Amino acid sequence: MEKDNRKTDRRTLSPDGRAQDRVDSVDPYGFQRSKHFDYESHEELMSEYLVVLTRRAIKWSKLLKGKSKVQRNVKLKRYVRKGIPNEHRALVWMATSGAQDQLEKKPGYYQALLAFQHDPKLVDTICTDLNRTFPDNVQFRKTSNPCMQKALYNVLLASGHHNPAVGYCQGMNFIAGYLLIVTKDEEKSFWLMDALLRRILPDYYTPSMMGLKMDQEVLGELVKVKLPGVWQTMMDHDVMWTLVVSRWFICLFIDVLPVETVLRIWDCLFYEGSKILFRVALSLIQHDQALIQQARSLPDVCQNFKQLTHGPFVEECHTFMQKIFIEPGSLSMATLTKLRATCRARLVAEES
Repeated sequence: MEKDNRKTDRRTLSPDGRAQDRVDSVDPYGFQRSKHFDYESHEELMSEYLVVLTRRAIKWSKLLKGKSKVQRNVKLKRYVRKGIPNEHRALVWMATSGAQDQLEKKPGYYQALLAFQHDPKLVDTICTDLNRTFPDNVQFRKTSNPCMQKALYNVLLASGHHNPAVGYCQGMNFIAGYLLIVTKDEEKSFWLMDALLRRILPDYYTPSMMGLKMDQEVLGELVKVKLPGVWQTMMDHDVMWTLVVSRWFICLFIDVLPVETVLRIWDCLFYEGSKILFRVALSLIQHDQALIQQARSLPDVCQNFKQLTHGPFVEECHTFMQKIFIEPGSLSMATLTKLRATCRARLVAEES
């Protein structure tokens, strides 16, 4: 029998693990739940995760002890991998990504960018995408108060002027939107965007998107070594990696994986860099490699890849994050650097 999914007041869990009363057709981050949302399974899952969240929150409180800054070290890295409580995410992301250092070096810089004479083409491109950004999130609707669309516009506009070689690229609106949901702060979101675009994922959002194309090819090379059966299936059906994983990389798993899982991935992304994206991608593929290898055509492969991003494996974010550091095996930055050089050279040769 189909569950009654009408709006009901229930006891749910906030991102920091505290119980709260709310109309739970909307999740704690403002996203509207679908009419097919399984409340019963979700509450069961979150009741188990609450134990983890509570334990982590106590440990983080002891670690931070009211500090406004944190230092990168082995202990912090271990804590980050086990998840950052939502109330500390902005602080830790800013510190571990280097964004806080940039903000302190350039006080007032963000406001100055917004005061510049704006490029009309940049403004038009950004405005076109504003209404397309999280239409299922109540915080980004024009009727909400405050409406995050204005903050999103400001962050994207400042980012475009700060980095004119990139300007604005589709996908950046979702990233900026997620940052605003977490930080609730335009300037912090701007500097975190800068850390992502300039240091963590260089060349992902440039006009040529060379970094994005290169990393998709690198994933293919990693699959060839670690999951040869999957790689052979891709070859047999002539499937380009960009066809099945481009959204994973360009949106950093936004709207691909559940919100809580994405935020756990980003905890590690800001600390450890882009290799986290490969660990996540490899874990998804490895977990359902048998399903992928059952494909009998290109559409089968594409459909099976969509299935990888749904179900208990990705919804149980704490277990999932433990597995991404185990199941893909060794994955050093030295290996990635070498593969990137090879793949970049191949792409440049193909495009010339």
